[in-house]
Amino acid sequence: MYLYEALSDRHNNNNPVRVALIGAGKFGSMFLSQVPSTNGLIVSVIADLDPERAQQNCLDMGWSEKLTAETRFTDDAQTAIDPDLADVVVEATGNPAAGIHHASLCIERGISVVMVNVEADALAGPLLAQRAREAGVVYSMAYGDQPALTCEMIEWARVNGFNVVAAGKGTRYLPQYHYSTPDTVWDYYGLTHEQAKKAGMNSQMFNSFLDGTKSALEMAAIANASGLNAPTDGLGFPPAGMDDLSHVLRPRDAGGQLEHTGQVEVVSSLERDGRPVFKDLRWGMYVVIEAPNDYAAACFRQYGMNTDESGRYSAMYKPFHLIGLELNTSILSAALLGKATGSTRDFRADVVAVAKRNITTGELLDGEGGETVWGKLIPASDSIAQQALPVGLAHHAVVTRDIKADDLLTWTDVDFTNAPDLLADAIKQRRYMEANMADLQAST
Repeated sequence: MYLYEALSDRHNNNNPVRVALIGAGKFGSMFLSQVPSTNGLIVSVIADLDPERAQQNCLDMGWSEKLTAETRFTDDAQTAIDPDLADVVVEATGNPAAGIHHASLCIERGISVVMVNVEADALAGPLLAQRAREAGVVYSMAYGDQPALTCEMIEWARVNGFNVVAAGKGTRYLPQYHYSTPDTVWDYYGLTHEQAKKAGMNSQMFNSFLDGTKSALEMAAIANASGLNAPTDGLGFPPAGMDDLSHVLRPRDAGGQLEHTGQVEVVSSLERDGRPVFKDLRWGMYVVIEAPNDYAAACFRQYGMNTDESGRYSAMYKPFHLIGLELNTSILSAALLGKATGSTRDFRADVVAVAKRNITTGELLDGEGGETVWGKLIPASDSIAQQALPVGLAHHAVVTRDIKADDLLTWTDVDFTNAPDLLADAIKQRRYMEANMADLQAST
């Protein structure tokens, strides 16, 4: 009850926690829907590309006219990053270049930031987190999103003396999804284009969920925050339900499918033939643990844990996550405790661009969820050695040679001469991070 008590004190003393939200999309809107029922927290400013739409969304989700009038709406995110307006900034744009820029401004101006933008975190999180620590501000994952919730489960396991064998989340996956495009995505979801348009669903964003890119980005965030490793050749997406986690997600030499102990992995809610997995974990997160001794293993059995046949491997899981509805936990932890709900510590995993189809010289890459590339998780050391192009920078880049389908793209395969200023700055930050990777890891 420590957060609630501290929040109540702020409310009773008429000293609310002040929040600036950048990006009032789905995640941001879910957070905003909780504001009227959270005493002691106010949103002082909302920055969005369409401030009028954001203002109307607040009214539509139950904000009073008074509360809406007391909140500033703007399309200029830089003016929202102001210590006179906010104790915490929530970066929820989903744009990696914009996210890096906004987080950098927060750190420079001494404001803690909750990084909903996992795209930016996977691209330059190790560098941003180090700068935040040096500046004495919080750089935090977003509670409610799967990376922060998974890191919480990893923390639970470790502080209680369990060896973490694997951790991650569930998703809907089949191998052919890697080649999905915004034109085909609704076929896989079982929707018509008209139904998706009516629901306001963005085809490229939803395609990044389907084609494996979003899963890779989230697993990179978990690995870089927790010290777990990425599989050498990308996520395997093994089918596994809640009762099967401890069987499937154990090392190969113990009968499972893991490359090694201590790695991130995503489980599929579909069997490879398309049949649904029994008791799937599509919306949830998990951690697989190993009993440190025979006594603990016996306790697993005595208390009904779901173990493998040896009794030594078991799993804890959470079947659902509520995304922005849970974001207050991160905001209040940063503002009231000065603590992150998960934060990047080093550079262990990276998400690189892989061609979905043959790409010809002169074509323009269209980024996450587009029709040219998908994001693959690999160890950061391999990414650096191969000079792989991060998927977060596969935007506005002109391809300089013919690329075959399934090939990994490298820095030398693209030309960023005409990149917009924000993207050019993100490239600069990322290249600096790559050049100083060893120093970053040594400092954590």
